[in-house]
Amino acid sequence: MSLADEAARAGLHKVGARPPFWIYLRDVWRRRQFIYRLARYRIEASNGQNRLGMAWVLLKPIIDAAVYGTVFGFFLMRGNIADHYILFLVVGVFMFEFFSSCLTSGAKSITRNANLVQSLSFPRMALPLALVTEKLLEFVPMLGIIFATALFSGLRPTTEWLLMLPIVVLLTVFNAGVTMFTARLTVHFRDLTQLLPFASRLLFYTSGVFYSLDLAFANNETVLKIMDVQPIHEFLSLGRSIFLDTPGFTAPPEYWLYASLWAVASIVVGSLFFWAAEERYGRVD
Repeated sequence: MSLADEAARAGLHKVGARPPFWIYLRDVWRRRQFIYRLARYRIEASNGQNRLGMAWVLLKPIIDAAVYGTVFGFFLMRGNIADHYILFLVVGVFMFEFFSSCLTSGAKSITRNANLVQSLSFPRMALPLALVTEKLLEFVPMLGIIFATALFSGLRPTTEWLLMLPIVVLLTVFNAGVTMFTARLTVHFRDLTQLLPFASRLLFYTSGVFYSLDLAFANNETVLKIMDVQPIHEFLSLGRSIFLDTPGFTAPPEYWLYASLWAVASIVVGSLFFWAAEERYGRVD
């Protein structure tokens, strides 16, 4: 009998061993309080030393929106979108910031916690999920600003505004899958952290964050067809469409199906891809 067999008979298990997928997910769910508290701690720690503290959670995206609006707004406001360009911009910048921060910061969720990964036994998926939870908590007050902007724009609240909730749920699920995917890739290819900001910037300029793709490429059906399957553009379009039904704000009904499929595919592929390398994360240097 081998030493491994003898250890198994004694109830001893390999540290960092990969359990079956469903058991692994159960273990992750059991640590949901740890995931939430870690997310809260990171928010407080990252802003605690600033004079304005937690206010920077809101100030940063507001300043981003103001800069983009000042630089590009006067050149890109056209048609019906011009009357509500501030709302158009705020929705785009805030929702994209949620995705982008998960993409770039989530990629480091394993590598920047090497000491924690090597010293404690827990499902490593908790780390990228804590990052997504952190960014979601930061995004919640931004939703308040979005609704406030809609009110200041002269719009009256409708029941359709409640559709922002399922949009945020779908976007969060999509972000979680993307974060787990990039978190594992970064463990194997550290240089990826240098490339992801460029990928995020490319998506920023091609997702219609500060301009309407429908208006900019109204005469180019090829580009519009490509944008119909671009997930970030779909989420932004859905977020804007709940406020107005005008060119630049509208989203085809099928975008709900596309966004749902993107979210499901992302979380399934991302979680399986991350789980498959569970035993390797303990060897992070």
